[in-house]
Amino acid sequence: MTDMIQATGLVKMYKEVTALNGLDLVVPQGSVLGLLGPNGAGKTTAVRILTTLLKADGGQATVAGFDVAKQPEQVRKNIGLSGQFAAVDEYLTGFENLRMVARLYGMNVREASVRARELLERFGLSDAADRPSKTYSGGMRRRLDLAGALVANPPVLVLDEPTTGLDPGSRQQMWDVIEGLVANGTTVLLTTQYLEEADLLADNIIVINHGQAIAKGTADQLKAQTGGQ
Repeated sequence: MTDMIQATGLVKMYKEVTALNGLDLVVPQGSVLGLLGPNGAGKTTAVRILTTLLKADGGQATVAGFDVAKQPEQVRKNIGLSGQFAAVDEYLTGFENLRMVARLYGMNVREASVRARELLERFGLSDAADRPSKTYSGGMRRRLDLAGALVANPPVLVLDEPTTGLDPGSRQQMWDVIEGLVANGTTVLLTTQYLEEADLLADNIIVINHGQAIAKGTADQLKAQTGGQ
Protein backbone atom coordinates (compact mmCIF):
# COMPACT_ATOMS: atom_id res chain seq x y z
CA MET A 1 0.00 0.00 0.00
CA THR A 2 1.33 3.44 -0.98
CA ASP A 3 1.95 5.97 1.78
CA MET A 4 0.29 9.19 0.63
CA ILE A 5 1.67 11.30 3.50
CA GLN A 6 5.01 10.78 5.20
CA ALA A 7 6.73 13.06 7.69
CA THR A 8 9.92 12.48 9.62
CA GLY A 9 11.29 14.62 12.43
CA LEU A 10 9.23 17.74 11.74
CA VAL A 11 10.40 20.71 13.79
CA LYS A 12 8.95 24.21 13.93
CA MET A 13 10.03 27.01 16.24
CA TYR A 14 8.36 30.33 16.97
CA LYS A 15 11.09 32.28 18.77
CA GLU A 16 11.38 30.48 22.13
CA VAL A 17 8.28 28.33 21.56
CA THR A 18 8.65 24.86 20.04
CA ALA A 19 5.46 24.14 18.11
CA LEU A 20 6.70 20.84 16.66
CA ASN A 21 9.48 18.81 18.19
CA GLY A 22 10.37 15.90 15.92
CA LEU A 23 6.92 14.75 14.78
CA ASP A 24 6.74 11.59 12.63
CA LEU A 25 3.63 10.40 10.83
CA VAL A 26 2.55 8.12 7.98
CA VAL A 27 -0.82 7.94 6.22
CA PRO A 28 -1.35 4.99 3.84
CA GLN A 29 -3.48 5.48 0.74
CA GLY A 30 -7.22 5.29 1.38
CA SER A 31 -6.91 5.55 5.16
CA VAL A 32 -7.59 8.16 7.83
CA LEU A 33 -4.95 9.31 10.31
CA GLY A 34 -6.31 11.21 13.28
CA LEU A 35 -4.09 13.79 14.97
CA LEU A 36 -5.62 14.10 18.41
CA GLY A 37 -4.62 16.72 20.94
CA PRO A 38 -5.62 19.87 22.83
CA ASN A 39 -5.37 23.42 21.55
CA GLY A 40 -1.73 24.39 21.14
CA ALA A 41 -0.53 20.80 20.76
CA GLY A 42 0.92 21.46 17.30
CA LYS A 43 -1.82 19.96 15.13
CA THR A 44 -2.45 23.00 12.96
CA THR A 45 1.27 23.71 12.61
CA ALA A 46 1.73 20.20 11.23
CA VAL A 47 -1.17 20.72 8.83
CA ARG A 48 0.24 24.03 7.60
CA ILE A 49 3.62 22.43 6.90
CA LEU A 50 2.13 19.46 5.08
CA THR A 51 -0.04 21.72 2.92
CA THR A 52 2.93 24.01 2.01
CA LEU A 53 1.56 27.01 3.93
CA LEU A 54 4.50 26.99 6.35
CA LYS A 55 8.11 25.89 6.12
CA ALA A 56 9.50 23.50 8.69
CA ASP A 57 12.69 24.34 10.54
CA GLY A 58 13.71 20.69 10.46
CA GLY A 59 12.66 17.30 9.17
CA GLN A 60 11.23 16.12 5.88
CA ALA A 61 7.76 15.47 4.50
CA THR A 62 6.15 14.20 1.32
CA VAL A 63 2.54 14.29 0.18
CA ALA A 64 1.38 12.16 -2.75
CA GLY A 65 5.05 11.41 -3.39
CA PHE A 66 6.12 15.05 -3.64
CA ASP A 67 8.45 16.87 -1.25
CA VAL A 68 6.53 19.65 0.49
CA ALA A 69 9.58 21.93 0.64
CA LYS A 70 11.02 21.27 -2.83
CA GLN A 71 7.86 20.56 -4.86
CA PRO A 72 5.11 22.69 -3.28
CA GLU A 73 3.18 23.25 -6.51
CA GLN A 74 2.89 19.51 -7.12
CA VAL A 75 1.76 18.98 -3.54
CA ARG A 76 -0.96 21.63 -3.92
CA LYS A 77 -2.27 19.91 -7.05
CA ASN A 78 -2.87 16.74 -5.07
CA ILE A 79 -4.50 18.04 -1.89
CA GLY A 80 -7.70 19.56 -0.67
CA LEU A 81 -7.69 21.56 2.57
CA SER A 82 -10.55 22.44 4.86
CA GLY A 83 -9.41 24.53 7.80
CA GLN A 84 -10.87 25.32 11.19
CA PHE A 85 -12.94 28.18 9.79
CA ALA A 86 -15.07 27.92 6.64
CA ALA A 87 -13.25 29.77 3.86
CA VAL A 88 -16.29 30.89 1.89
CA ASP A 89 -17.30 34.30 0.54
CA GLU A 90 -20.44 35.09 2.48
CA TYR A 91 -21.71 37.51 -0.16
CA LEU A 92 -21.61 34.88 -2.92
CA THR A 93 -24.16 32.11 -3.22
CA GLY A 94 -23.14 28.54 -2.59
CA PHE A 95 -23.11 27.94 -6.34
CA GLU A 96 -21.00 31.03 -7.00
CA ASN A 97 -18.49 30.04 -4.33
CA LEU A 98 -17.91 26.61 -5.84
CA ARG A 99 -17.90 27.87 -9.41
CA MET A 100 -15.26 30.44 -8.45
CA VAL A 101 -13.04 27.75 -6.93
CA ALA A 102 -13.46 25.59 -10.02
CA ARG A 103 -12.48 28.50 -12.25
CA LEU A 104 -9.37 29.04 -10.13
CA TYR A 105 -8.47 25.42 -10.85
CA GLY A 106 -8.60 26.22 -14.58
CA MET A 107 -12.01 24.85 -15.52
CA ASN A 108 -13.96 26.72 -18.18
CA VAL A 109 -17.30 28.31 -17.30
CA ARG A 110 -19.36 25.30 -18.32
CA GLU A 111 -17.13 22.77 -16.56
CA ALA A 112 -17.03 24.93 -13.44
CA SER A 113 -20.81 25.27 -13.36
CA VAL A 114 -21.36 21.54 -13.80
CA ARG A 115 -18.84 20.68 -11.08
CA ALA A 116 -20.40 23.20 -8.69
CA ARG A 117 -23.87 21.73 -9.17
CA GLU A 118 -22.53 18.18 -8.70
CA LEU A 119 -20.94 19.10 -5.38
CA LEU A 120 -23.95 21.01 -4.14
CA GLU A 121 -26.07 17.92 -4.77
CA ARG A 122 -23.51 15.63 -3.16
CA PHE A 123 -23.36 17.72 0.01
CA GLY A 124 -27.10 18.28 0.33
CA LEU A 125 -26.93 21.97 -0.51
CA SER A 126 -28.89 22.10 -3.77
CA ASP A 127 -31.91 23.76 -2.17
CA ALA A 128 -29.67 26.55 -0.85
CA ALA A 129 -27.46 26.80 -3.93
CA ASP A 130 -28.68 30.25 -4.96
CA ARG A 131 -28.77 31.80 -1.50
CA PRO A 132 -25.89 33.95 -0.20
CA SER A 133 -23.71 31.77 2.01
CA LYS A 134 -24.05 34.30 4.85
CA THR A 135 -27.59 32.89 5.28
CA TYR A 136 -26.24 29.36 5.79
CA SER A 137 -26.06 27.64 9.15
CA GLY A 138 -22.67 26.77 10.59
CA GLY A 139 -22.98 23.17 9.44
CA MET A 140 -23.97 24.22 5.92
CA ARG A 141 -21.00 26.58 5.69
CA ARG A 142 -18.62 23.81 6.75
CA ARG A 143 -20.10 21.45 4.15
CA LEU A 144 -19.72 24.16 1.50
CA ASP A 145 -16.10 24.68 2.54
CA LEU A 146 -15.44 20.94 2.33
CA ALA A 147 -17.09 20.84 -1.10
CA GLY A 148 -14.70 23.58 -2.21
CA ALA A 149 -11.75 21.47 -1.07
CA LEU A 150 -12.98 18.64 -3.31
CA VAL A 151 -13.54 20.60 -6.53
CA ALA A 152 -10.45 19.10 -8.19
CA ASN A 153 -11.01 15.55 -6.84
CA PRO A 154 -7.76 15.55 -4.82
CA PRO A 155 -6.40 12.16 -3.71
CA VAL A 156 -5.42 13.63 -0.32
CA LEU A 157 -7.74 15.61 1.92
CA VAL A 158 -6.54 17.50 4.99
CA LEU A 159 -9.21 18.41 7.54
CA ASP A 160 -8.20 20.69 10.39
CA GLU A 161 -10.80 20.30 13.16
CA PRO A 162 -13.68 20.13 10.65
CA THR A 163 -16.47 19.81 13.23
CA THR A 164 -15.34 22.24 15.93
CA GLY A 165 -18.28 24.38 17.02
CA LEU A 166 -20.93 22.36 15.18
CA ASP A 167 -24.09 21.05 16.80
CA PRO A 168 -24.46 17.25 17.11
CA GLY A 169 -26.63 16.95 14.01
CA SER A 170 -24.26 18.94 11.80
CA ARG A 171 -21.31 17.02 13.21
CA GLN A 172 -22.93 13.71 12.28
CA GLN A 173 -23.56 15.00 8.75
CA MET A 174 -19.89 15.88 8.40
CA TRP A 175 -18.86 12.46 9.69
CA ASP A 176 -21.10 10.80 7.11
CA VAL A 177 -19.52 12.86 4.32
CA ILE A 178 -15.98 12.04 5.45
CA GLU A 179 -16.76 8.32 5.70
CA GLY A 180 -18.15 8.42 2.17
CA LEU A 181 -15.01 10.07 0.82
CA VAL A 182 -12.76 7.48 2.45
CA ALA A 183 -14.94 4.66 1.10
CA ASN A 184 -14.21 6.02 -2.38
CA GLY A 185 -10.44 5.95 -1.82
CA THR A 186 -9.59 9.40 -0.51
CA THR A 187 -6.69 9.60 1.96
CA VAL A 188 -7.49 11.83 4.94
CA LEU A 189 -5.41 13.58 7.57
CA LEU A 190 -7.80 14.68 10.30
CA THR A 191 -6.99 16.88 13.27
CA THR A 192 -9.45 16.88 16.13
CA GLN A 193 -9.93 17.54 19.82
CA TYR A 194 -12.72 15.00 20.06
CA LEU A 195 -11.98 11.44 21.18
CA GLU A 196 -15.30 10.26 19.77
CA GLU A 197 -14.47 11.71 16.35
CA ALA A 198 -11.05 10.08 16.18
CA ASP A 199 -12.50 6.78 17.39
CA LEU A 200 -15.22 6.82 14.72
CA LEU A 201 -13.26 8.02 11.69
CA ALA A 202 -9.56 7.24 12.10
CA ASP A 203 -7.85 4.00 11.15
CA ASN A 204 -4.86 5.11 13.19
CA ILE A 205 -4.43 7.85 15.78
CA ILE A 206 -1.45 9.90 16.91
CA VAL A 207 -1.94 11.74 20.18
CA ILE A 208 0.28 14.83 20.29
CA ASN A 209 1.10 17.38 22.95
CA HIS A 210 3.74 20.10 22.99
CA GLY A 211 4.64 19.20 19.41
CA GLN A 212 5.49 15.58 20.14
CA ALA A 213 3.71 12.27 19.64
CA ILE A 214 2.91 10.84 23.05
CA ALA A 215 0.89 7.83 21.88
CA LYS A 216 0.21 6.02 18.60
CA GLY A 217 -2.04 3.20 17.47
CA THR A 218 -5.58 2.25 16.56
CA ALA A 219 -8.42 3.42 18.76
CA ASP A 220 -8.65 -0.02 20.33
CA GLN A 221 -4.91 -0.14 21.00
CA LEU A 222 -4.96 3.26 22.68
CA LYS A 223 -7.97 2.27 24.78
CA ALA A 224 -6.17 -0.88 25.87
CA GLN A 225 -3.11 1.15 26.89
CA THR A 226 -5.18 3.50 29.02
CA GLY A 227 -7.85 1.12 30.20
CA GLY A 228 -10.53 3.34 28.70
CA GLN A 229 -13.74 2.67 26.80
